[in-house]
Amino acid sequence: MNTLSLTYEQDFSGWINQHIALLKTSRFQELDIDHLIEELEGMAIRDRNELVSHLKILIAHLLKWQFQLKQLSERWEEFKGSSWRSSIIEQRSEIRDQLENNLSLKRQLTEAVAKAYPKAVSLAVKETGLVAKTFPKECPYLIEQLLEDDFYPHPE
Repeated sequence: MNTLSLTYEQDFSGWINQHIALLKTSRFQELDIDHLIEELEGMAIRDRNELVSHLKILIAHLLKWQFQLKQLSERWEEFKGSSWRSSIIEQRSEIRDQLENNLSLKRQLTEAVAKAYPKAVSLAVKETGLVAKTFPKECPYLIEQLLEDDFYPHPE
């Protein structure tokens, strides 16, 4: 095990700084390639998982808006779905920031929505008490709608 591998195991931040310095000075032969590849792959996975997580929460709240808002509003006149609206606004903002900072994630949006949707349905079921078959089998919202500030599905 070389000293860079030891540094990786003992002082990750120091390892990163060493690699930044090595890359800036074109000392490529000294790089800890195996750990560098592992970290880069991990970063890509974390970014994708973060996107899926934001989409899951966004879609779950849009589903609750569409399939439960009317019912709750009829039961409690003062219920307006304000906390859902706040969450929808926040998740859209987080997704836009993430896409702005990581342009390659835009190419993965369709796949991320497909991965997030079953998780969103599961979350909506747990939070609403509605049965899973209440919700469509596939995401009923276009990517453009998910990211559109003014889009809120019509309550059913």
